[in-house]
Parts: sequence; C-alpha cells; structure tokens
Amino acid sequence: MATIHTSTWEAVEPRFSGLLPVGVFLLLFIGSGVVLQDFYSIPAIVAFVCALAVAFIQNPKRSFDDKLESVARSMGDSNVMIMCLVFVLAGAFTGSVQSAGGVESTVNFALSILPTGIVLPGLFLIACFISISMGTSVGTIAALAPIACGVADKTELAGALCLGAIVGGAMFGDNLSIISDTTIAATRTQGCEMADKFKENFKIALPAAIITFIVFLALGLGSDYHIEGSLEYNLWQVLPYVAVLVAALAGVNVFLVLIGGTVLSIIVGVALGVIPVDQVFIAIGTGLEGNGGIMNMYDITVISIVCAGIIGLVRDNGGIEWILQRISGLVKGKRGAQFGIAGLASLVDISTANNTVAIVVAGPIVKQISEEYNISARRAASLVDVFTSVWQGIIPYGAQILYASAGAAAVGMAVSPFEILPFLFYPYLLAACALVYIAIWGNRE
Repeated sequence: MATIHTSTWEAVEPRFSGLLPVGVFLLLFIGSGVVLQDFYSIPAIVAFVCALAVAFIQNPKRSFDDKLESVARSMGDSNVMIMCLVFVLAGAFTGSVQSAGGVESTVNFALSILPTGIVLPGLFLIACFISISMGTSVGTIAALAPIACGVADKTELAGALCLGAIVGGAMFGDNLSIISDTTIAATRTQGCEMADKFKENFKIALPAAIITFIVFLALGLGSDYHIEGSLEYNLWQVLPYVAVLVAALAGVNVFLVLIGGTVLSIIVGVALGVIPVDQVFIAIGTGLEGNGGIMNMYDITVISIVCAGIIGLVRDNGGIEWILQRISGLVKGKRGAQFGIAGLASLVDISTANNTVAIVVAGPIVKQISEEYNISARRAASLVDVFTSVWQGIIPYGAQILYASAGAAAVGMAVSPFEILPFLFYPYLLAACALVYIAIWGNRE
C-alpha cells in the first residue's frame, strides 16, 4: 500500500512505535482514573505534556532541534491557530452573555413556555434549546439537573428518567451549536464552514431528536408538573444567542459572528444595568462571577496547541501512517472509511472522556482518511463530532453524566451515573441514525 501523505508533510514509514506518546497519555489518563476512581484526578494538559516528553525522547537519530522544529511547525499550523483564536472569541462571547444575564433569562424563558401536559419531552426540548444557545452540554445539565429532579419529585417519573431527558437534550445542542468547542474543533481540524457542518449534522440529529421526543412523550403520558415561583426573563438578554445562531447559519464568518455577539451582549448588559461600565472587560475576560469568559477557554486552547505538537512527532515517527494503513486494510471504499472514522472517534472519546480533546486528537487522522477516500470536509467534521458526542453522552465517567448525578445529589436525590444509562435515548438513537446514514448515503455527498 502506498504511504498516505499531504503536500505539507513528507511520507514516512508506518511504525506502531510512533504511537507510544499516545499510549503514554492514555495510560496516565485512564490509569489514574481507574486507580484513583476519578478520571479527572490528573489534568489532561499534564498527561499531554508527559506524552510530548516521550515523543521528544523517541527516535534518537534525529537532533533535538530538528524535533523541536517539527513540533513548532505542527503547533503553528494555520488551522490550529485559527481554532485557538475561535476558542478565545467563543470564551469572550460566553463570558459577556452570561454576565448580561443571558443564561438565566434563557432558562427561565424556556421553562415558562413548557407545556405542563408534556413535562418529560418538554424537559428534553428545553435542554435542546438551552444547549444549542449556550454551546455547552455541561452548563445545560448543571442548570437543569435540579429542575429535572424537582419534576421527578412531584410526579411519578423516575429521577434517572428525567435526568436522561436533559442529558440527551444537552448532547443535542453540544453537537450542533456553532459556539460549542466541539463544533469549533471539528470544523477547524477538517477545514469546513460551521454552517455546512451544521446542515450535514442536522440530517442525522433531527430524526434522532424526533424519535427521542416521541419516546419521552409515551413514557411521560399522564404526568403533570407546574413550575413554582417567578420565572423572570428578558428577551433582550436572550437576543445575543439568537443573533449568533442566525448569523452563523447565514454563513457569516465565525470571527465576525463571535465578535458581534460579544459586543451585542455587552450593549444589552450595560443598557439593562446588569454589567457595570467599569467591569465590561472583566465580563469578557472571566465573567462577572469569575467562572467563564476567555479564561475558561485557556485549558482547551493550550491542550490543542500541545496536542498538535505531539501529533507532529507522532506523524514524523510513522504513528499516524500506521493507523491509516490498518484502517485502510479493514475498510473498503468510501462508506467503509466513514465507518472507520466513526470507530476511531468513538475509541478516542471513550479513552479521553472529553469530546473536544477527542476531536483534537483524532482530527488530523480523520482529515487524512477523508482526503484519501474523497470524503467531504463537512461530512468528516459531522461524523467525528457526532460519534464523540454519542459516547460523551453515554460513558458514566464523563463530565456530563457525573454532573447530572451530582446535580441530583445537590437537591437530596440519590441517582448514580449507571442508573441514568438506560434512559439516554438520544445518544443511542443518534448513533443508530448516524450508522444508518453512513450505510445508505455513505457513497454519496
């Protein structure tokens, strides 16, 4: 088989040993999670730095300066740098819109229009709306988990069932939102526009969401729940989310979309007296509560840069060529390559328990597979995002399920991550719809 390469990188001999840095990362990350019963006990960046050190030690025939040049070249790739800039701007928008009261108003607005007769599918729809607006599944689950438990407490519905509804809705938006870090990573690593990836994704996600809604509707028949207390909201505070979504789908450049959304959020916040004029830059940098903004994107930005450096040395040492050779030996044709992308994305997410990191790690390999088998960038971006989102919404040691369980515990309801698994209908159906989509339309674009 001919060695696969692009015009940017020279062809190398496939070598399994080239994957040693990846193995070191997985050993540290997974090993610490198993031993310490906490998959977040070691910061991912620390495990990646250790993997980078191992990559430098490999291949002693090359000089250190030569390896350093390779790492710097990979880190400085235009797609990596653009992706990091988009992360920063997404953080700025998130911090400003949260500081302007957008999150609370969006949640309250969604709850205020919740039909009381279809409370269970209503929870799913609200989670879909909030997550696609906010671009974060964890944030959506953290906001809605106590509400879901309140619904369970005042109806005959199981707590795990209600939590399954909001986790499913949260993963819907995480996968589709144009301000989600997974969307940013998927589109930048594959080189496609966000609007194109959204349209490709929507073909898979919509049928899964419709079926999920019907399932929850059937399971929730006869249940009723009325929200108690005041649900105050201001549609001006919801406006920045809507404006960003509409502009992105209209094909406006993502930089302009996020800058415009940030400016609009600040204007709304200052006009309503929510953001003091002298704290505008604090709102953008960290959020007024100190838990958002640009600072909140530092981890994933640094991880992306370090990971790109590791991938550069792994590629030079033949690791990526080895994976491509094995995948090419297992798959046949364009459809098979897409199943290969699905499998690769799934394995990496199961290993890392972070869908954004999984996309950053798998992205360069997926890019080369898509080029070899003539798969469009939008299809590749869609598939890698879909299957990492599927597993991120299922694995019991992922942040999403853990946050749902912790949210229940915070209001005095004991629901283990494993109790939620049977009710994660949306991730299961998303996987099924994606596999059917590949099987039927895998050879067509």
